[in-house]
Amino acid sequence: MSKKENPAQQAEEAVKADETAAAAAAETQAGTEPDAQPAEQAAPAEAPDALAELQAKYDELNDRYLRMAAEYDNFRRRSRAEREGVHAEAVAYAVTALLPTLDNLGRALAQPTEDAAYKQGVEMTYNQLMESFHSLGVEPIADEAGTAFDPNLHNAVMHVDDEALGENVIAEVFQRGFKLGDKVIRHSMVKVAN
Repeated sequence: MSKKENPAQQAEEAVKADETAAAAAAETQAGTEPDAQPAEQAAPAEAPDALAELQAKYDELNDRYLRMAAEYDNFRRRSRAEREGVHAEAVAYAVTALLPTLDNLGRALAQPTEDAAYKQGVEMTYNQLMESFHSLGVEPIADEAGTAFDPNLHNAVMHVDDEALGENVIAEVFQRGFKLGDKVIRHSMVKVAN
């Protein structure tokens, strides 16, 4: 076979020639006879460097992975909190729009009527609206007369001097308040005894 026909053989011969020349140059610099031990000693010296380099690269990639995983976890928590916040705001907005209707139904129930079917229809509508609020997590604020006044939940629009009730006690409720979890949607309007 000619040299043009076998490129693999040409490459092998070139590699062998380079190895021989490198070994001869190393021996000349060291001033020793050709020996197999210096080549073997050089290989282990290079191996720790390569291992240290691979370990450093691994450590860098592992650190990047851990940072990316932590960043993704933070993103997921932040997104969940934002979704829950947006949902709570949407529910509060919708309930705020429906509260005047609930108030009017309550006033209609308070009025005396001779038509029992009419009264029953208004009661059913009022109860269904209250059940809808309950299913959304909206609850009325406990604000019956005789309970303690809480400025975080109640809005005092009147004061009355009544020795029988005590100080900072609700005397009368003018408008019922509602809350969604810990968030107050509407404060109760009350009369407070001093």
